[in-house]
Amino acid sequence: QVQLVESGGGLVQPGGSLRLSCAASGSIFRFYAMGWYRQAPGKQRELVAVVFSGGVTNYADSMKGRFTISRDDPTNTVYLQMNNLKPEDTAVYYCYFVDLATRSDSWGQGTQVTVSS
Repeated sequence: QVQLVESGGGLVQPGGSLRLSCAASGSIFRFYAMGWYRQAPGKQRELVAVVFSGGVTNYADSMKGRFTISRDDPTNTVYLQMNNLKPEDTAVYYCYFVDLATRSDSWGQGTQVTVSS
């Protein structure tokens, strides 16, 4: 099972930026999807962004133009650059990984992002 360690959450003012990191350990994978979900109190967990091995990315509509997902393959790390943050972005952000060959998946522990003035 892949282990995921998240970091980078915190408190930021509206309009500010944060970069989340998710480091995966255990194996180097050829075919995978890795991304970010978020969950606010009282709401369902929702997809934020995903990147596939090969570089294809996808974003939820509300994040397009503000959030960017990227990879650093040598360190098995995925980043989420969040710009122009809004109060409605406040949530716990979870890293997610799935091996597309075996369908085995893993979740990070979550990191809190709070956007408030």
